[in-house]
Amino acid sequence: MSGEQFVTGVPPGAQTMTAMATRPGHHDHDDVALVPFATEHLESALQLSQEMSWPYRLEDWAFALELGQGFVLRNGAGTVIATAAWWAYGGTQASAGMIIVAKAAQGRGHGARLMDALLAAAHPRTITLNSTAEGLALYERRGFVRTGVIQQHQGVPDEGHQAPPASLVRAMAPSDVEAVARLDRQATGWARRQMLDRLIQAGDGHVLVRDGEPRGYAISRLFGRGHVIGPVVAESAADARALIEAALARLGQVFVRVDTAATSQLGDWLESIGLRQVGDAITMVKGPDIPPAGPARMFALANQSFN
Repeated sequence: MSGEQFVTGVPPGAQTMTAMATRPGHHDHDDVALVPFATEHLESALQLSQEMSWPYRLEDWAFALELGQGFVLRNGAGTVIATAAWWAYGGTQASAGMIIVAKAAQGRGHGARLMDALLAAAHPRTITLNSTAEGLALYERRGFVRTGVIQQHQGVPDEGHQAPPASLVRAMAPSDVEAVARLDRQATGWARRQMLDRLIQAGDGHVLVRDGEPRGYAISRLFGRGHVIGPVVAESAADARALIEAALARLGQVFVRVDTAATSQLGDWLESIGLRQVGDAITMVKGPDIPPAGPARMFALANQSFN
């Protein structure tokens, strides 16, 4: 898989759909209805992702919908033929992803229709997404600009990973959550406490401590074919590596995925421990892109859809 976005077949010069076309329940000339993404659509969404060879489990779809919202397209027979989701981080920021159009339905403007509905719902927030090559033109026509590259590394890591000293990295405790939330806000610029709380609840957390204070964190959790390590927030690549080593030492010999920016300085190391790069995605932003305050930075994503 290369990224989490897949939208193709949009006719050249496709125009933003009208307000009527964005209204849930509206039918276009193909008798395709746009409706809010609901739990009843999860099984169909899973089938669409399997058609695209995405590794999502039903639990991964349910986790994403629990924290976000979106739309699906249903044909006249009631079959879900496309999905799109987005996640609000306060009133100014959002991410988008899980955008799929069934192969048999591509080339009819369905991706454009979904994206325009999503943009209308998320307005006026700045929206971040990660796109495959197929989706670039669609997003660029809607004002998204490229800001970076995310590299997907995965595999069963080599043996022999030793956890860093407990004086440097330890298990995350409930008393760390407020500090972890501050680090996350420094690294992303996003108000995403609800999502962070749910990620902590779902996974195993680690914090990197210096001078008695948490200075970085990592969460590993079940996802896709095995486990994902992310988010990973730290002040340096060396600190991020220590956090990932702590997670690997706890996980042992299992399938692991890490999504990291091409500029993170982690790629060569991840390759060296058996987590091969298997794809990449283009990070794109629509709206004012305010740089995070730092010094903490994001070194690995929770996943490519909600970042």
